[in-house]
Amino acid sequence: MLPHLAPDESDTTALPLLIFAVTGMGGIGKTALAVEAAHRARAEGWFPGGALFVDLRGYDDDPVTADQAVLALLDALGVRGQELPTTTERQYDAYRALLAERRDRMLLILDNASDPSQYLPLLPGTDRHRVLITSRDRPDALPVRLVDLETLAPDDSVALVTRALHDTDERDERPGREPDTLRELADLCGHLPLALQIAVGMLRRRRHRDIASLVADIREAGDATAVLDRGSPGTDLYGRPLVLRPVLETSYRRLSSDQARLLRLLCLAPGAETSTEATAVLADLETDAVLSLLEHLAAAHLVTPARSADGTAPAMRWRVHDLVRGFGAGVVAGNTGLREEGEAARERVLAFYHRWADAADDRLRWLPGLAEPERFGDRGQALAWLDGERAALVAAVGWAREERFADTAVRLTECLGEYLYWRRYFDDWIAVTEVAREAAHRIGDRLGEANACTNLGNALEEAGRVEEAIDAHTHARDLYQAAGDRHSEAIAWNNLGSSLRKVGQLEEAIDAHTRARDLYQAAGDRHSEAIAWNNLGSSLGEAGRLEEAIDVHTRARDLYEAAGDRHGEAQAWNNLGSSLRRLGRLEAAVEAYGKALETCREFEDWYGEAVTLVNLARAHEAAHRTAEARTAYLQAADAYTRANAPDRAAHTRTHAAELPE
Repeated sequence: MLPHLAPDESDTTALPLLIFAVTGMGGIGKTALAVEAAHRARAEGWFPGGALFVDLRGYDDDPVTADQAVLALLDALGVRGQELPTTTERQYDAYRALLAERRDRMLLILDNASDPSQYLPLLPGTDRHRVLITSRDRPDALPVRLVDLETLAPDDSVALVTRALHDTDERDERPGREPDTLRELADLCGHLPLALQIAVGMLRRRRHRDIASLVADIREAGDATAVLDRGSPGTDLYGRPLVLRPVLETSYRRLSSDQARLLRLLCLAPGAETSTEATAVLADLETDAVLSLLEHLAAAHLVTPARSADGTAPAMRWRVHDLVRGFGAGVVAGNTGLREEGEAARERVLAFYHRWADAADDRLRWLPGLAEPERFGDRGQALAWLDGERAALVAAVGWAREERFADTAVRLTECLGEYLYWRRYFDDWIAVTEVAREAAHRIGDRLGEANACTNLGNALEEAGRVEEAIDAHTHARDLYQAAGDRHSEAIAWNNLGSSLRKVGQLEEAIDAHTRARDLYQAAGDRHSEAIAWNNLGSSLGEAGRLEEAIDVHTRARDLYEAAGDRHGEAQAWNNLGSSLRRLGRLEAAVEAYGKALETCREFEDWYGEAVTLVNLARAHEAAHRTAEARTAYLQAADAYTRANAPDRAAHTRTHAAELPE
């Protein structure tokens, strides 16, 4: 978006219409945008008096002062030699007088300013002319019309590289031949125009190599700035070096010690976005203090306030650009004291995530009679917190690969299973449990390894990788048996039975669920016994033993009800309905499905609602109620969509469309 520099003849006194500031992080393209805007404005005839341009070099070691800049401006206006006033005060007087005398509107571009003292004395003493300032820092204290630049959208990044390569050589087929790799390169460049410009120069130089070669170099180095700076093609159109690290270093050096410390620590946070609360934990500061520092970093375009889900308003989350993150992590890695400070900060934030993920998990699993969890008063609050922190939680589990964090990260994983299952984030679930399993095995935590195998098996089963799930559950069972943990062994038997049922090994599944039920009964755990009964009923139903299945599901339903587990009760009602339907007791089945639906909707269990609606549709089909069946299928498709199951949604809509009219 170009700054709107057109003159506003209706208001010649409002300062925001006279002075514009293009702001953004280093390398975002502020100068290029300002110059392009000036060229277009001149072409439109908005500035018949011409344009003046001064590079204030605000982030160099020796920035240009206003006193130095006014000499350059006077020279451009034709005042030089003996005509140049001898004192600074008279030079400013002459400069303003010349601008006041000029009837034709001019545009003054004050580029690369780091401090208002560089440009405030240079502002015209007349409202006739316009001023365009570029800076990495927002001049929030001044009444200036701001244009904040953000990184390019991914498609625009790809288009920029493609166009630049084709402009050089229209025969360059690499962008069309390697579209996915080009998109990956744009991601590695953080969609920052300067980084993309350097990458284009490198690709021009290595014209006989593919794009994948540059991507591989960056991946191997683990630091885009090092690779791009090492292969930098030289200078840009304005004579400025095409390098990334010095740009980041100059911004970093201008920070106060507190601001620099916070930026370094934020670069170590596990997720792409970090909440204000988690940032305060990282820095070991009060929320108000850390919020003030974050706002200063945002004004310097080193962090960005994240937007809410609908994009309408800033949320209390903060994003660090990938290149800034890599730079900050490199600063920490190069200093022993900073490394230890960073490790302590990571330890604090990991403990923070474990504490509240544990509390949120307790709320999701809460039943009447249990102690009230910390912080989260209902399921909605727990789910909202987990939704907001999901990326950070998953990334934090990855720290389990490091011995210092392994134990806490393994325990964090155990708090995420219910949530990731509920939201159906199976890829995340598999990823965190695999990391936890390996870490627990490495540190000799056999129960932790067994728990990770249990969660991994559940995630693999939900993802359709059932044979792998059987292996994971079998290993978990063996570990629990070796540890003498009979209750956890029952969990493993129960889960193993579910996976065996899905591959058609029904007798083995029935035996596994029976073993689980007996172990739960021996432990006096009636709620878990209900789960085993419910799964046993499903296996009996699959084996054609429908009358037994009905009795077993009824038993499970009653146990769930006694335990106050209304969601589990809904699952039992659904399974009971399916056994009734298979026996031809269609009206009783419809009634059972209705009871299940009521609770699924109350809990916002969209996937459970969808499954029940599909079963209800089948009951209506069997009763030759085609219209009711079609309605139920379409409602199921909508529920599958809300549950993040698009393939099932599409299949269900297709089934509805195939029903006879």
